[in-house]
Amino acid sequence: MPSPASPVWDPHQYLRHAGHRNRALTDLLAHVSPPADGRPLRIADLGCGPGNSTALIAERWPTAHITGYDNSPDMLERAAADAGATPGGGRVDFAPADLTGWVPAEEYDLILSNATFQWVPGHAGSFAAWIAALAPGGTFAFQVPANFDAPSHALMRDLAGAPRWRGRLAGSLRHADAVLEPAAYLELLSGLGCAADVWETTYLQVLAGEDAVLDWVKGTGLRPVLTALADDPPAAEDFLAEYGALLREAYPRREHGTVFPFRRLFAVARAAEGAV
Repeated sequence: MPSPASPVWDPHQYLRHAGHRNRALTDLLAHVSPPADGRPLRIADLGCGPGNSTALIAERWPTAHITGYDNSPDMLERAAADAGATPGGGRVDFAPADLTGWVPAEEYDLILSNATFQWVPGHAGSFAAWIAALAPGGTFAFQVPANFDAPSHALMRDLAGAPRWRGRLAGSLRHADAVLEPAAYLELLSGLGCAADVWETTYLQVLAGEDAVLDWVKGTGLRPVLTALADDPPAAEDFLAEYGALLREAYPRREHGTVFPFRRLFAVARAAEGAV
């Protein structure tokens, strides 16, 4: 999962909110139709992280051979625990890959990515090569966060740009252009000869615990900051204290928990039955 600051990932922190993180993938998978011939699928999971997405894909297609790709050694080490034969007769394996330059070395029935492309600058420029690697009638599907203008991200960027922090954090965080607008994805995928479906969903996630939104972003969006300040723990704690206070005001905790609206963008593109 490349980013401007090449963050160090923490599988444990990421998986603290696995239920909410998996929900969008479950919704994406529900819109992917397998080939009608019923043969075992060859699937690529781009940006597999700690393997939670790959496991859900294996549940959906238990006979498939699935390879999860990621560029984080820590994530791949956690994912490796799930490698091997699956109960349904399929197989799961994992491999390192930097998606900024990854080119498929074989044909896939499904190339799928769950909440990864926002970390890959210029990712849309790779779509043509990835779709060209699909088997006839194969599918390219992904979902990405589309909430970069939300308070969680805007406050993070504003604080990182404050006088105390800008020298160490300037340029480390993503902006709204980390992903394209839905219409741009639709136009691009359609122009590549696919039957494309693009949509958005806003999840009103109810998070439990103190500083719930801070705990969420510590597993994802805040990783570049935590990486940049890793050699200065007191500074990291100061940033977290300042940012946490801003988040508590933007997302007040209620009796039932903290509501964290999260907008996500989905795309499913089916290649032509003939040569792409």
